[in-house]
Amino acid sequence: MKIAPSILSADMLNLGADVQKVEDAGIESVLSIVDQVLVMTVDPGFGGQKFIPETLEKIRQLHQIKEERNLNFDIEVDGGINEETVKLCREAGATVAVAGSYVFNSGNETHAERINKLRN
Repeated sequence: MKIAPSILSADMLNLGADVQKVEDAGIESVLSIVDQVLVMTVDPGFGGQKFIPETLEKIRQLHQIKEERNLNFDIEVDGGINEETVKLCREAGATVAVAGSYVFNSGNETHAERINKLRN
């Protein structure tokens, strides 16, 4: 799983977006041209929020669409990411994770130690 930021062509799914409805509306035309899709796993707006488990289904649906259509985009997750939630997201199909509060509010651990925990 990638843990570094990058500049790419991307799309974003917020919590209120239903992947199936977006797919029915022609998402394949967008997914075929983007490098990644960002799934917000918290309500956007401020750091330190708790991960919303219901977003795992969106990740699974996107991963399924990606596999079925042989598409090549990353599925990025952002919000409430820590060493437990990153594993859940990876298992659901996410390939990129953003983990601000977990890394920068690291207590006695270094930022590098926290990032390594996310990678493993």
